[in-house]
Amino acid sequence: MSGKAPGEPGEREFAAWLTERIGRYAGREVGDDEDLSGWGLDSVALLSLCGEIEEQFGPLFDPADVWTHPTVRDLAHYLAMRHGMRRNSGRVRAAFVFTGQGAQHPRMTAGLHRELTAYRRHLAVVDEAVAPYLGRSVAGLILDGDERVHQTALTQPALFAVGYALAMTLVEEEGVRPVAVLGHGIGELAAAVVAGALALDDAARLVCCRGAFMQYLPSGGGMMATCASPFEAADAAAGEPEVTIGAVNAARATVLSGPVAGLERVRERLAAVGIASTFLQVQHAFQSPLMQPMTPRFEAAARHVTGGRPELPYYSTVYGREYDEPLTTAYWTAQITTPVRFADAARRMLAQQGPSHVVEIGPRAVLTPFLRRIAGARGPDCLAACRGPESDAVHLAGVLSKLDAGPLAES
Repeated sequence: MSGKAPGEPGEREFAAWLTERIGRYAGREVGDDEDLSGWGLDSVALLSLCGEIEEQFGPLFDPADVWTHPTVRDLAHYLAMRHGMRRNSGRVRAAFVFTGQGAQHPRMTAGLHRELTAYRRHLAVVDEAVAPYLGRSVAGLILDGDERVHQTALTQPALFAVGYALAMTLVEEEGVRPVAVLGHGIGELAAAVVAGALALDDAARLVCCRGAFMQYLPSGGGMMATCASPFEAADAAAGEPEVTIGAVNAARATVLSGPVAGLERVRERLAAVGIASTFLQVQHAFQSPLMQPMTPRFEAAARHVTGGRPELPYYSTVYGREYDEPLTTAYWTAQITTPVRFADAARRMLAQQGPSHVVEIGPRAVLTPFLRRIAGARGPDCLAACRGPESDAVHLAGVLSKLDAGPLAES
């Protein structure tokens, strides 16, 4: 590989160019996934590398970003994203990222529901779709301050309803057209509806069956967020065969899933080496093999659901990349037991789509900090459609202003 800069680079071209340049500085071959600390570069070499990047590609990079993206693969993702953003400079290109389980809280989106006709209308639509399967009003559950919103059978349809209603308010009422969608766990179902791969009624059936069957699994499972890399988390869990990685949200943001007793022991091991962790507000070991007993029932209940191909770029957290195959029952069944590869999917979406903005669609900002870490200092503007219980029409108007959209429908 020569040192010539690629004419219209993508991730592969950036990776090849970086490998050649870093190898020259290090005096040896370097691997795509080798951490910065293994390159053997001093501060002068690092600054020289940053200078070469700017000389070849323009102002895509800041020296501080080296520490945020410490491998050739990470750097290549980031440079491809920045190059795409520069190419689309001046154009609003918004990607939607749908929040998953753990973001729920009583009276979520109550301010928006009180003040926005559009949001009320779309929540009513999804409420009607969910009611036959849930046996009750999901809108009432969301808005009445009911603590049962934390019960799995109710949490999942509630989060789906909020995600759908928020997205439709932005898309149909305010003209925000996403260039790509990505969902974290249960958020993938709302993302699939927005992408045109699932009908609303089919998604309502899937989400209600999913939550109900999980609710009645044996108790004793949980999930634990850690400030560990996937390698560190797996190493700490090595003596606990039922504790597995449930999600990788960023470079040092790994979620473990498994029996609570096993997670407690892993937590002690991590604390002993100075790595913090905290239990999530969930009742089961989601995204783990402990979900396997409910998958036959789910697959049977969902066998009549026919998923189509996404009509816009859909980034799968099952595969960690863009997925353009039909989102069938088989996909949704596999999604239940596999880790959420959020960091991989987000990196690829940012690099390949070059969005100017990323909007988190959910009842509060959970993924936005991870997105900012993945994107780096010069990445897209990461916004939360709803920051939490205090969010109202004024907050959403501010988001829309940044997206050059609106005006908001009046109540």
